[in-house]
Amino acid sequence: MKNTARLEERKRIWIVLSDLYLDTELGDSDFKYMALAIFKSPYTFEEAKEIDKYEIFPVLFSNLLSPAGEWAGFNEKILTESIIQWIDSKSPLDILAIQCVYPVYEWINKEYWEKIKTAYNQIEK
Repeated sequence: MKNTARLEERKRIWIVLSDLYLDTELGDSDFKYMALAIFKSPYTFEEAKEIDKYEIFPVLFSNLLSPAGEWAGFNEKILTESIIQWIDSKSPLDILAIQCVYPVYEWINKEYWEKIKTAYNQIEK
């Protein structure tokens, strides 16, 4: 990922949405925080969901499958470096794999995304 300005804009989204992949129950304040971060970003709600699907999910979804996954929070430096590495190395085949795998695991965070959207819509009003 070469564009530094774009990188800084995305890092905040990556860090905030990485909480969706923690092995812990999120609360209303978490969803409001995520919604506000998306709202303040240059991205629409739908663009943030795409960032999650194609940039965060491929790096972190395995944490949701682990019986003893990360629950305290991801190291921001390692997280961003891992996502950048993924973005820089992905191939069209990797994108196809995400399009096949994501629907299988989408249900895990579906309720969370609905709560984020509700909080996001309340900010817009």
